[in-house]
Amino acid sequence: MALVEVRGLTKTFRRADKADGLSGSLRHLVERRFTTVTAVDALDLTIEAGESVAYVGPNGAGKSTTIKMLTGIVEPTSGTVRVGGLVPHRQRMANARQIGVLFGQRTQLWWDLQVGESLRLIRDMYSVPEPVYRARLERLDAVLGLAELLPVVARRLSLGQRMRADLACALLHGPSVVYLDEPTIGLDIAVKDRVRLLLRELATEGVTLMLTTHDLADIEDTCERIVVIDRGRAIFDGTVRQVKDRYARQRTMHLQFDADVDLAGLQARFPGVPVRPGDGARTFSISFDKNALAAGAVLARAVAVAGVLDVRIDEPGIDDVIRKVYAGELTLQAEPEVLAGER
Repeated sequence: MALVEVRGLTKTFRRADKADGLSGSLRHLVERRFTTVTAVDALDLTIEAGESVAYVGPNGAGKSTTIKMLTGIVEPTSGTVRVGGLVPHRQRMANARQIGVLFGQRTQLWWDLQVGESLRLIRDMYSVPEPVYRARLERLDAVLGLAELLPVVARRLSLGQRMRADLACALLHGPSVVYLDEPTIGLDIAVKDRVRLLLRELATEGVTLMLTTHDLADIEDTCERIVVIDRGRAIFDGTVRQVKDRYARQRTMHLQFDADVDLAGLQARFPGVPVRPGDGARTFSISFDKNALAAGAVLARAVAVAGVLDVRIDEPGIDDVIRKVYAGELTLQAEPEVLAGER
């Protein structure tokens, strides 16, 4: 059995349908009208133990609602969801013991307590043995720099400091499933790198990770699999590499020649492919679709014009694809073999 198993998961909400202003509110008291909004629509999702999955999509796509159903905060309208064999909204206490959660905009810290006191409360709530607690705290301190935060009252923390402390709260009890919403927001570059390394280590140790993030570096550095959701439906489910191979095929080769090269002559070698002068002397950039023209073929044609001193190829990141999805410029087609679990 998969660790996380979702079948036909649907969540609808009723939204008051009323006119603006006092008159609209009064009319709604007499004649109530509602519009049904579908946040998650017949979602199927399976996650195995130890997988690291990016769960991404534009704002309002249904990401947060999905996470809330997986954690047991929200009850589904229909469909089934099981996490570690448990139904989250029916077995909330048992489910809470096996999961860790980080919501970027909501803290788990006690607002008027020192961070160290909050962590000790979590230790006691989850009955973490003292030696295990100290070992985990030491590991998290090496990544998050917790020592300087322990004596600070939570309400005095900056955003980045609070995120570091909240991440420790989510991981302190050793959960088997961790849901992370914007886990690196507010962190500096060095801490981000250490956090991503820690998440990769946890995945190799068998911890299942599910990230919802707008930081595309989190996806490429941490996740092997990506699920893109839009209007409550999964429109792509596959590896990060598959996304890049299928929807980010554009490459740019930067060349420096050992002799003067005529732009028109070079362009003639690449009909239909953009060739542009580079920033330096005797440098040119050639943009091409890797599925239509191999990099080796591009280089071979260039060498036929003049000797090449230096070559560099720019590959697009996953962010190039996801940004277009966010902007509505690109729709990822749900290919049957991918949605069936080709990973």
